[in-house]
Amino acid sequence: MKTAIALLVAGAALAHAQTATTSEPPLKAIKAAAATTKPESPVSDVKGLAFNRFYQVWLENIDYEDASADSNMKWLATQGIELTNFFAVTHPSQPNYCAAAGGDTFGMDHDDFMQVPANVSTVADLLDTKNIAWGEYMEHIPYPGFQGFNYSNQETYKNDYVRKHNPLVLYDSVTKNETRARQIKNFTEFESDLEHKKLPQWAFITPNMTNDAHDTNITFAAKWERSWISTLLKDDYFMKDTVVLLTFDEDDTYTKTNRVFSVLVGGAIPENLKGTKDDTFYTHYSSIASISANWGLPSLGRWDCGANIFEIVANKTGYVNYDVDTTNLRLNHTYPGPLSSGEYSKFSPIWANPTTDAKCSAGHGVLDIVKKTFGKTTPTYNYTTPYPWDAKNDYNVKVTATRKSNSTSDSSETPAHNAGATVVPSFAVISGALLASFVYLA
Repeated sequence: MKTAIALLVAGAALAHAQTATTSEPPLKAIKAAAATTKPESPVSDVKGLAFNRFYQVWLENIDYEDASADSNMKWLATQGIELTNFFAVTHPSQPNYCAAAGGDTFGMDHDDFMQVPANVSTVADLLDTKNIAWGEYMEHIPYPGFQGFNYSNQETYKNDYVRKHNPLVLYDSVTKNETRARQIKNFTEFESDLEHKKLPQWAFITPNMTNDAHDTNITFAAKWERSWISTLLKDDYFMKDTVVLLTFDEDDTYTKTNRVFSVLVGGAIPENLKGTKDDTFYTHYSSIASISANWGLPSLGRWDCGANIFEIVANKTGYVNYDVDTTNLRLNHTYPGPLSSGEYSKFSPIWANPTTDAKCSAGHGVLDIVKKTFGKTTPTYNYTTPYPWDAKNDYNVKVTATRKSNSTSDSSETPAHNAGATVVPSFAVISGALLASFVYLA
């Protein structure tokens, strides 16, 4: 399997104090590490345009129709804005989590153990540019920064915490830094941070394999989520200027479009918008683009660069989102890449180059370290479009997207493929990608 390459890349991280393992570590080793590893709980108060705190809570593997029909999900929709046109970006689970942190899947099409090299930036790097406190809360992760493949329920020995549902732990740029790693904590630490008013401004939250519907169903998970979030919605500290995205990693039927039920709730949602619907096209990449626009942060230069921004933020910036015709949209597989196992995508040893000179939908350009690392390379894709597409591999090339100009004197519509940046021709894709392979091996 091609993922053996990813394991070789991971080798450099094995000496790290929080050892990465391709299977569940021995319980004795877990207990020993848990006894000495302390959580990190940074705090900050950086004001945003539409919210001052942004969290995501992901459930698992439910078709849009099944989620939208559930009574508890319907109730959650009454508490905020239902995003009726929100899409996961591929299958199976892990590449979606990977994309939500790093703006790309890198061709990943599996849930096997893997690590992304340290010179690939994440949303954490964006937040750090303004010292915006961030963290993750993974239900039943045994200790902060745990990097094992999984941690079983110690009473039933069924699935509990799994690495594949933890986006930031997939990235060496996070886990090789001791302080950053300890910002990946469990739900007990969430309760402690809530009680002591030490919650971060950005967080990714993953329930265990029972509560997230993976090993149960939508009825069970929706009941859990309603109970969990409704308590928080009554907490003044948690609610103040907060937006929480409730969504799913992917749909369950791979032949469908990968649209997932999603709702924005929280104290930052205007009262007049609660119980309403937003039909704008969004993907998991929109979360990164939206926090960048909200806090004035740069882009990763990948698919977050051109992603549509949540309307509650876009309305504050004047950015005009694209209208995407999803008739021919296919987000149930991905393009080639070095993290492919050859199951739902083609393996390629080449790491894609991000864009470095685009303004991006958030309007603040690209992260400095990305520009420094890749500034002399050619972007592999036109990352300024609101959805992933790859002309060379005939991926989403029949999708059309238009938008009205944000100029009051010009209401013309512009094709997405021609907006904002040059489309990379096939020969440039090849030459740029070859150069990227040397960048990553350096």
